[in-house]
Amino acid sequence: MSKVAFYLQEHLLGEVMTSSDAKSYFSTDNSILSIDPLLVVYPRNENDVRKTARFVWQLAERGKIIPITARGAGTDQTGAAIGSGMILAFTAHMYRILEFDSKTGMVKIEPGINFGKLQQSLHTHGRFLPPMPSSGEYSTVGGAVANNASGSNLVKYGDFKNYVSKLRVVLANGEVIVTGRLSARELNKKLGLTTFEGEIYRNLDTLVEEEIETIRKQDMPVVKNNAGYNLIDIKRKDGSFDLTPLFIGSQGTLGIVTEIEALSANYNPETVLLMAFCDNTEQLQNIVQELKELPSVPSSIEVVDGNLLSEAVSINPNALTELIEKPYPSFVVFVEFDIAAERQLKKMIKKANKILSNHASNVRIEYDKSEQDKLWKIRDTSSYVMSHNNESSRSIPLIGGGAVPINNLAKYIDGIYKLFEKTTLPPAIWGHIGDGIVHLQPRLDIAQVGDRQKVFRLIEDYVELVKSLGGTISGEGNDGRLFTPSLHNVYPTELLDLFVKVKNIFDPYNLLNPGIKFDTTTDDLKNLLRHEYKLSKLYDHLPRN
Repeated sequence: MSKVAFYLQEHLLGEVMTSSDAKSYFSTDNSILSIDPLLVVYPRNENDVRKTARFVWQLAERGKIIPITARGAGTDQTGAAIGSGMILAFTAHMYRILEFDSKTGMVKIEPGINFGKLQQSLHTHGRFLPPMPSSGEYSTVGGAVANNASGSNLVKYGDFKNYVSKLRVVLANGEVIVTGRLSARELNKKLGLTTFEGEIYRNLDTLVEEEIETIRKQDMPVVKNNAGYNLIDIKRKDGSFDLTPLFIGSQGTLGIVTEIEALSANYNPETVLLMAFCDNTEQLQNIVQELKELPSVPSSIEVVDGNLLSEAVSINPNALTELIEKPYPSFVVFVEFDIAAERQLKKMIKKANKILSNHASNVRIEYDKSEQDKLWKIRDTSSYVMSHNNESSRSIPLIGGGAVPINNLAKYIDGIYKLFEKTTLPPAIWGHIGDGIVHLQPRLDIAQVGDRQKVFRLIEDYVELVKSLGGTISGEGNDGRLFTPSLHNVYPTELLDLFVKVKNIFDPYNLLNPGIKFDTTTDDLKNLLRHEYKLSKLYDHLPRN
């Protein structure tokens, strides 16, 4: 491998590393899995990425396979930011804001930029990118594109694919393309190209035309679905064609994104927050359904359950002092509005207050920012639970992040509680309830055989629960390695076969992040499962979900 590293270092501006400590660092992400890479490359610019991909492609043509895994900050919880070949680490050099148009709100950025820092820059211009995930302060925009990220604002603003207009992508053979919505005439020009790009457009256009009925089976009655590849949004009835939605959420398996053009939204820091207590899941479901029927929906609808609050206080007795009193309610609901028009805002607050009063108790409305921060601290008690370890056991990012139809929310949460009861684990949930998404991180010691066995029983039972309710296992998160063996529970075989064909069109040698979305079994996961789980890479920040 030293010959490969020496060759690359000679031809690249960025650094190439094969040291054991570098490989050890990049052997893990924020998942429970571990894979040792062969080497690490820190590309300094797009040309470095192009040269690296071209070199690996040429090796593959001669039968030598060295996979490439593009990586941001490594916060992925599904094992998608680790790989057995070459890690392309973008945070060292490719983290710039390349262009910003204050009139249109268009921003052009490199993938390694920290999402939180980008958001701060946009705020100074009265703009923001709404789909910033809870991990945004320590994750990258490139990772957000790879996973089609979203956060608490999903209920009003949607996910990342709603904001990206163009991408610059290095293909598996080193060619560089620019994606964007093409007219039928522009598509015809692409179809006539003699390059790899032209081959991709021809094969994909044929596939979409011939398999339209199969593609429609991908549509699900959930707010968001990242499972597989987004084939629905590629070609429209008017004949226009866009590869952008296909790359977003593909987790680096179809190409390597080197530049992102996104349209930011108007930012209103003056928000109003309502908080209320619920007694049961039926009340919670009614609240969410009625709030989402408002003429102007809230910017976020969040929830924590009483179990989470109790666990947080057991860790830190003062965590909720003067914020909320015992006995804790079954659920605490948070509803935020960011409507700029004062008259419209007052109307929605009044309607939301009525909904909460009909189905909940202790309704509180806060206009003051400092008081809102105190209420949000209750929601953020999930950070205590996520970061705490009791001897060798800790909360594991294993299940959760799926999404179900809103009319099945009560059954979903009840089913989650039964799942915890079955495995004799203490239950605790939180999340973006307005989108049918809740999080749960069971406390396990994955060094112990019994708990390692529980990992896969939990995954299996959770997937079955989500499937039975017409949901997706990859709602807020993505498939990665962890849920690849479960994709057959989400989609019919003919649609899975279609995803494989798409992968082969873009990556015939299977060089780009192999094992993600395809070709990973449960037995593979058992061999990759870590014997110890730590959050040491995140303690410069406060781990949140």
